[in-house]
Amino acid sequence: MSQQTDRVEQFLRALQDRICAAVEQLDGKAKFVEDAWTRPAGGGGRTRVLRDGAVFEQAGVNFSLVHGSQLPPSATAHRPELAGGGFVATGVSLVLHPHNPYLPTTHANVRYFEAGKDGLEPVWWFGGGFDLTPFYPFDEDVAHWHTVARDLCAPFGADVYPRYKKWCDEYFYLKHRAETRGVGGLFYDDLNEGGFERCFDFTKAVGQGFLDAYLPIAERRKDTPHGEREREFQLYRRGRYVEFNLVYDRGTLFGLQSGGRTESILMSLPPRVRFEYAYTPEPDSAEARLADYLKPRDWL
Repeated sequence: MSQQTDRVEQFLRALQDRICAAVEQLDGKAKFVEDAWTRPAGGGGRTRVLRDGAVFEQAGVNFSLVHGSQLPPSATAHRPELAGGGFVATGVSLVLHPHNPYLPTTHANVRYFEAGKDGLEPVWWFGGGFDLTPFYPFDEDVAHWHTVARDLCAPFGADVYPRYKKWCDEYFYLKHRAETRGVGGLFYDDLNEGGFERCFDFTKAVGQGFLDAYLPIAERRKDTPHGEREREFQLYRRGRYVEFNLVYDRGTLFGLQSGGRTESILMSLPPRVRFEYAYTPEPDSAEARLADYLKPRDWL
């Protein structure tokens, strides 16, 4: 492994610790259980899952560092010249599924790749982002989320937030439903412009900015009164999360194609979910209102 990979690994392990500590403090009841694993083809990770807490039905925060002699197809789709080459991939990925339907589900991920092939200069790139999936949206929450995203991007250029916000809207889009997965945030991949230090600094800002974006929303919404109707709608909408992760998500595809640990890869799926044929919300209901938020727009 390169010195660059070592530095990224140290940051990511510390980030996993920091996020887990903050989630446990917010929850106030449950603790993360760690599952350390090794990958036969090379590498391993720490999967941490919190279940049946006061705030979170399930929260997963994963760290992994895997390496292999051949990149999987999902990683060479955009870089065909690397097909057949070796790789190192490391990252932290998290998904938080709250009990309360008024508290959004959220996902964040930061990752680093190095790949090489005989006769070619080794290449590296960063990727990551965070996105928010409300069931009963509040404008102040969405504005706060995007304000944090915009502000952490600002030191890296005025074009960064609009570009990565747009990429997020386009990436977390369910084509077969013609809707976004939620209200977006940031998404970037294949980042190596401006050199390693600049790209690493940006990735650190994204990873550390996640808690600034999510915790204030969680504090506001975690105790909102709700009933069976809201819970049933939450479980129905979680189905969209399942659809996206199993049909479109590049991280899921990479993990499965590279022989990753299936339990850790599919940890992002909600613990309870329901599907309903041809569901239509009542006109002018709180549930119908969600559709207005599932299309790209300028939230600021």
